[in-house]
Amino acid sequence: MIMEMILIFFLSFISLFVTREVAKKIGLVDQPNFRKRHTGAVPLVGGISLYLVTSVYLFFNPNVLAHTGLYFFCITVLIATGALDDKYDISFKLRLGIQAGLALLVMFVTNTSLSHLGNLFGTGDISLGYFGTIFTVFAVIGCINAFNMVDGIDGLLGGLSIVTFAALAILLGLAGQHWAIGLCLTLIVAMVPYICMNLGILGKKRKVFMGDAGSMMIGMTVILLLMGASQQPSVHVIRPITAVWIIAIPLMDMAAIMMRRIRRGHSPFKPDREHLHHICQRLGLTPHQTLAFICFVSAILAGFGVLGEVFQIKESIMLVSFIIAFAAYATTLAYIWRITAFVKHLKGKDKEVFIHQQEGV
Repeated sequence: MIMEMILIFFLSFISLFVTREVAKKIGLVDQPNFRKRHTGAVPLVGGISLYLVTSVYLFFNPNVLAHTGLYFFCITVLIATGALDDKYDISFKLRLGIQAGLALLVMFVTNTSLSHLGNLFGTGDISLGYFGTIFTVFAVIGCINAFNMVDGIDGLLGGLSIVTFAALAILLGLAGQHWAIGLCLTLIVAMVPYICMNLGILGKKRKVFMGDAGSMMIGMTVILLLMGASQQPSVHVIRPITAVWIIAIPLMDMAAIMMRRIRRGHSPFKPDREHLHHICQRLGLTPHQTLAFICFVSAILAGFGVLGEVFQIKESIMLVSFIIAFAAYATTLAYIWRITAFVKHLKGKDKEVFIHQQEGV
């Protein structure tokens, strides 16, 4: 396993270097605009590289999943769709249609859906019945777009993905279910070279972005693993409520943003600069400090979910805790301008006090 992960690490690096050169030639690059403050055209190949490395892993480990062929087909479609969107900016309705179609295909082939929500209220397992099909489609679309929307600053999507896949690997290992640990580790290891190049550690001229192709593949992988771990009677790894803690930051950020956009009469898919990472930077954090802070909070929330599963904390307590966390998050975002002004006011006061102290000296 160790040697396999080392090979994956170097394969990821090689694929990034190769694909970025191809991307520059065909124009698969991200140009700066009013929302994107980077410098120059940056190749959008992180997701393509991740797909290539994962494909190689699946080729040599075809039994890693119960439906490896189906998973490979889904990520291939999403990578192609994402690459086209990265280059030509296709309609979000077409993207959602493709995502919904893949969700239905997964349910048809695997006979698995989000059919129950667990014992959330202490009155027994909540079954969704026929509504489970609709709920599953929305869950798949939601998870894919949650990871897509959170990709706003260098390293963030990679960092949050590592937190999610690490939590899944831990829970799978603790439950004695090793069917997808290898895939989780592969994605984590393959993400490290991407993060190095995305953060410019190897030089800004070698910088790459993940692109919609990568974020959609990551979101699809996460939701399929969560469904497999929480919904199959023969493979009980986690309770459904644990899943929301594992993807807490992407989920809460997407939900809060979309709620605010709808309340303002805007499209829930209209881009803006009011995500959590934007707010952290307005409060004075540098991009790297913002990255560290958000990933740390994500790890704490995912860790709480893991502990809740390990110690079998009541699902009703886990649900109420998540609602409280989300309410605090959404409220903070709703009043962020006042909070930002207050923080800046305090900083101004602290600066004045410091100047007076220096003058007194």
